[in-house]
Amino acid sequence: MLGAPQYNDQTTAPVDRLSELRDWIPHLLEIGVNAIYLGPLFESLTHGYDTIDYTTVDRRLGTNDSLSAFVLTCHASGIRVVLDAVLNHVGREFPPFVDVLRHGERSPYRGWFHGLEFGKSNSHGDPFSYEGWNGHTSLVKLNLRDGAVREYLFNSVEDWIKRYRIDGLRLDAADCLEPEFMRELRVRTGKVAGSVGVDGFWLMGEVVHGDYREWANPETLDAVTNYEAYKSLYSSHNDRNYFEVSWTLNRQFGADGLYRDIGMYNFVDNHDVTRVASVLNNAAHLYPLHILLFTMPGIPSIYYGSEWGIEGRKEPYSDAPLRPRLTPERADSMAVHPDLVHAVKRLASIRAAHPALREGGYRELHVSHEQFAFTRPGEGEQVIVVVNSSSRSASCTLRADAVPDGEFVDALSPADRFRARNGSLEIGRIDPSWGRILVPVY
Repeated sequence: MLGAPQYNDQTTAPVDRLSELRDWIPHLLEIGVNAIYLGPLFESLTHGYDTIDYTTVDRRLGTNDSLSAFVLTCHASGIRVVLDAVLNHVGREFPPFVDVLRHGERSPYRGWFHGLEFGKSNSHGDPFSYEGWNGHTSLVKLNLRDGAVREYLFNSVEDWIKRYRIDGLRLDAADCLEPEFMRELRVRTGKVAGSVGVDGFWLMGEVVHGDYREWANPETLDAVTNYEAYKSLYSSHNDRNYFEVSWTLNRQFGADGLYRDIGMYNFVDNHDVTRVASVLNNAAHLYPLHILLFTMPGIPSIYYGSEWGIEGRKEPYSDAPLRPRLTPERADSMAVHPDLVHAVKRLASIRAAHPALREGGYRELHVSHEQFAFTRPGEGEQVIVVVNSSSRSASCTLRADAVPDGEFVDALSPADRFRARNGSLEIGRIDPSWGRILVPVY
């Protein structure tokens, strides 16, 4: 995003690119953003996930003072800041690993790295083998059962909270972190955050597969990346099959939903996957897809630039197309779908205005191949959401005891009103590739 060099030569004077992010704050506020998460910021060799110094902001991005100033500016604007924490692995030039390279079995850090065995070799020609993350030996897996390693990482994170007053962490490769490690991290971050006046410190983990409750629960993390919903959100549009997203949302948030009590981190693209505008077969589906993103249970997130429908495909050996240099001014010229940002702004405003969309339950009302409806019952109000992915307008009759009698107004088109009678609600027209968000009229 900031156009930093791909490689860190570890000698160039720091360049304050972080300050450029301040130019984004007016735009973020305009579209309703109240929190941002920043990719790994600390000194690394390449992409940030190969950390070599947990105490110093990467010189390609700025200095520790740059980060402090940016967080302060965000807080003054009512925006919380979450940092990407890479605690599972480090780069090969991480000083304790360098010490092992130099001193071998005599190194006091020989127990810091997972699966390290002397007398063997590896692809780098070292006189020992070790485990890398997902088989990548440039990412040296830490031995998180080692007390010294844990203390080093916990102290580093505590220093980030004290120094920068950050509001939370996104844990990279959380599915590789052991529950005991995350439990201790939760206790220690909560304690130090409270001591410096940071309320509600948030822990979110990157998890792709599995039962998300293993990581997100009262003892470990607050949320995880909702990859299951991510897949169903785009493929249900590409396949003209809302039954897929229906199944997912019922499984996650329905009456017996697995994740009803978890504020799942919902997304339609991110820095690791092809941008959604390049995934959808029909660009018009960007609109019902985002209606679902902002009204389904959980926390909606937008990857920078995707609010304009910017495209970018993940390549076999490069994520660079997903992460272009971007400024607010350049975003307008790069916008493939310039109207989308206005829809995102409206959706964020509607979500902020209705607690049921943030905290309410979930109950399905209707599903067909190209139309889908559900209700979000909350204390004092109930919001009904209907989407239509067809290229033609559609109608829909909702019959369920979940629909209260009374008048509803479409928050997306306030001139349109509908009346529910005897548990039946007739919606005479839903525009192509659009939807309705019906809120009660009192």
